[in-house]
Amino acid sequence: DVRIYTGYLSQEKADVLFDVLKSKISWQQDRIRLFGRSLDIPRLHQWYADPGFNYRWSGLNMRPEPWFRELSTLRDSISDAINAPFNSVLVNLYRDGKDSMGWHADDEPELGQQPIISSLSLGAERDFVLRYRDSKSDIPKQTISLVNGSLLVMAGDTQKFWQHALPKRRRVTTPRINLTFRQIQIAKRRYSVC
Repeated sequence: DVRIYTGYLSQEKADVLFDVLKSKISWQQDRIRLFGRSLDIPRLHQWYADPGFNYRWSGLNMRPEPWFRELSTLRDSISDAINAPFNSVLVNLYRDGKDSMGWHADDEPELGQQPIISSLSLGAERDFVLRYRDSKSDIPKQTISLVNGSLLVMAGDTQKFWQHALPKRRRVTTPRINLTFRQIQIAKRRYSVC
C-alpha cells in the first residue's frame, strides 16, 4: 500500500518550508556501527516527537526535540489529509546526491504491525526505490521520483514485505529535506525509583 501525492505542497510553499526547516533545525550527524566499523551516517538528521517517545534504530536511541510551530502545523495538516495520527517525525537533510539511505524497512516494534509512514520531500528531486524482501522473488524493483512538495504514504503490510532506499545520485548537487511522520505505539519513558 504505497501512494504518492506529487503536488501535496505547491513549489512556492515547499521552497519556503525548506528554507525555514534548514535554518531552524539543529542538525546532527551520528555515527553507527556497520560490519564492525564506526561510520558517519550519510546525511544529517533530527528527531521530533511528543515527550517520552524515543526512537531506536541502527543502535541509535534518539530522544525527541520539542515540536516547533511549523513542524506541528505540518504534522496536523498531513494527519488530516490522510486521516492518520502522528506523534513523531524524523527529519533528514541530504546535502547532495552523495548522501543516501540504505536498504531497510521501518519495522521497529514500537511502530506496530502495520505502520503508516508519511514522507514529505522538499528540495532536490531524488529516486526512492522499493524491493521485495524475498530475494528469490522475480518481482522487479520499483522506483518513484520524489519531487519537491510530494507526499509519499506507505501503509498496510508494506514494511513487512518490502524494503526501501534512497540511493546515491552523483548528478544531484542540491540539498533535499525529507520528513517521515510516524505514530510511535509505545512511549519509552524513564522513571525514577524513590
